[in-house]
Amino acid sequence: MVAVPVVLTRPRRPSPRASAPDETGRPGDPLVDRFGRVHRDLRISLTDRCSLRCTYCMPEQGNEWLARTSILTLDEIERVARVAAASGVTTFRLTGGEPLLRPDIVEVVRRLAAIRTPGGARIDLAMTTNGIRLAELLGPLQAAGLRRLNISIDTLDRDRFRALTRRDRLHDVLDGIAAAAASDLRPLKLNAVAMRGVNDDHLVELVEFALAHDAQLRFIEQMPLDAGHTWDRASMVTRSEILDALGARWTLTPVPGRGGAPAEKWALDGGPATVGVIASVTAPFCGQCDRLRLTADGQLRNCLFSTGEYDLLPVLRGTDAGAAADAGAEVDAGIAADAGTDAAVDAVLRACVAGKLPGHAIDDPSFLQPARGMNAIGG
Repeated sequence: MVAVPVVLTRPRRPSPRASAPDETGRPGDPLVDRFGRVHRDLRISLTDRCSLRCTYCMPEQGNEWLARTSILTLDEIERVARVAAASGVTTFRLTGGEPLLRPDIVEVVRRLAAIRTPGGARIDLAMTTNGIRLAELLGPLQAAGLRRLNISIDTLDRDRFRALTRRDRLHDVLDGIAAAAASDLRPLKLNAVAMRGVNDDHLVELVEFALAHDAQLRFIEQMPLDAGHTWDRASMVTRSEILDALGARWTLTPVPGRGGAPAEKWALDGGPATVGVIASVTAPFCGQCDRLRLTADGQLRNCLFSTGEYDLLPVLRGTDAGAAADAGAEVDAGIAADAGTDAAVDAVLRACVAGKLPGHAIDDPSFLQPARGMNAIGG
């Protein structure tokens, strides 16, 4: 598969009016969309840069990185997170790119871990990482308040890893997983994208590796989120194929009570060990989705596959009313007037929630893949 770099252009977003109390509520009210979904999870991308070049995510060369001046500062990230927590968000997940490449990552964790819900509860602070710098940073991250980890590991074979990621770094990932397994961060989850002709012949081996490290393996259907737009449904290993492969080794029993979690879970041979599958393509969970996404350059997204974004930069940086309007001003003239205030940040959050569609429509003939790749959106 050859990935072709593309120039990413920022799509104009849909613009529901954030001031309509019957649609979006007021600061402190739950973030409820038009379909009754209450949003409690904010995915925060810290950078679009990565130490790997996975074929399903980005090209090996020719990547157009976000301008450093557009990347949210530590104070800006903390502010958006604090406003979101005040309106019912209880989970922050740090993503990228690779979040451990951010020089101030420990301080990011420390600041976000200090945020409390209106009732005084701690935020559930998690991170998704490729694990390469994890052995080095896990101690400081845990001391700063990190509570959960997801580590990406698509293959245990060095040659396959090198071909898939275009980097010879499997040993570093394995060291990171070993460090996480030795810590008390639980549940520990390992993520693997199932790919035909790449790792579909050792799905069982990946689960056994996870079990040996007191971790839960979560398989992910490959999604149309590569920067080169080369995704092909025929190369995707489906949920049913994953379950067939695992079912030949274990008796799989569905685990009830999924709620808004992206992964369906099955107990292995009666439990307690489990395995999960995130089937965004063949068995989407849009009806229970409770997530919002903040990109590294300050764009709010209400769906991983959305083609529209809600620009927070003019609000966070106090840009004049005209620029704020251009960035999303149909949200409401009041947002532009209040640029720089927490109320304006809250209003953009609510506009994003109000604009959320019932589903991603991947199977619709009119579906368009997002212009951004996964590394620029945030995992």
